[in-house]
Amino acid sequence: MSGVSLETIGAWLLAISTTVGMASLRVGLVLLLGYMGIRFVRLGVQQLERVIILASDAKDQQSGNALKRAATLTGILRTIALTAIWAIVVIESLQLVGLNIAPILAGAGILGLAVGFGAQNLVRDLISGFFIILEDQIRLGDVAVINGTGGLVETITFRTISLRDFSGVVHIFPNGAITSLSNMTKEWSAFVLDMGVGYHEDIDRVVEVMKTVGEDLRQDRQFGPMMIEPIEVVGVENFADSAVTLRARIKTKPLEQWNIGREYRRRLKKAFDAQGIEIPFPHRTFSFGAATDPLKVELVPDRAARSLNQDRPSFE
Repeated sequence: MSGVSLETIGAWLLAISTTVGMASLRVGLVLLLGYMGIRFVRLGVQQLERVIILASDAKDQQSGNALKRAATLTGILRTIALTAIWAIVVIESLQLVGLNIAPILAGAGILGLAVGFGAQNLVRDLISGFFIILEDQIRLGDVAVINGTGGLVETITFRTISLRDFSGVVHIFPNGAITSLSNMTKEWSAFVLDMGVGYHEDIDRVVEVMKTVGEDLRQDRQFGPMMIEPIEVVGVENFADSAVTLRARIKTKPLEQWNIGREYRRRLKKAFDAQGIEIPFPHRTFSFGAATDPLKVELVPDRAARSLNQDRPSFE
């Protein structure tokens, strides 16, 4: 130290201060850019939330489902974006202060790979659930068929969907394991009827009766508001073994197709009975032969047994 002059020490201190000052300036610049990126992400996510709500139908907006769905999606996107920004800021700051981050990144990569292999089913469920909610494939209160099982949708999360069937049984499906999803109440529903009548019936007359019953149902104060369009009788659908099949369809509001179907069948049966239109069903005819007298059976004692009884000595 005695051989080092004050000028050298001053030069070192000046160089160190200059380096620290430049590093601090660069770190501050990175933090400023990160802060601007965070602000930009928040503004973008808020705008995306408004767009999702406006793109939803009026029913979801009034019930609040649109707001919940938008908040869920934007919350996930916000978390992912903020995590990515903070990770970039931290990595760049460590590099600017002269730290070697290669071992840290390598360790993080190995850890992430191990977690990925262990939780790949969970990650698959979360990604599938994200797209199910994003695309609005299904919502609470819908009636859906998932992997062949139908029921009312009770809960939807990023990991699972639960259905309750007519018997009250709750079925839970991981989102990643869903191979087929059918929504029976998406925007509108339909009641489809295949009606069989006798071959001797006038098809045009039967069609008119079906349309009349459908129009009367549409004019009903209770059931009319459930129907979206008048009944549509397509015509002859099939020639069955004992009936001519006519197909009809009634478009209804979601979840109302079963109420409309039951009432329409009831009214159609009464109308067919009043008009004398036959609804065929299988007949069986049983034929029996002429009555016969019962067989006469006579018990005849065996001769050998009689002779044996006669030759047996008596001990009386």
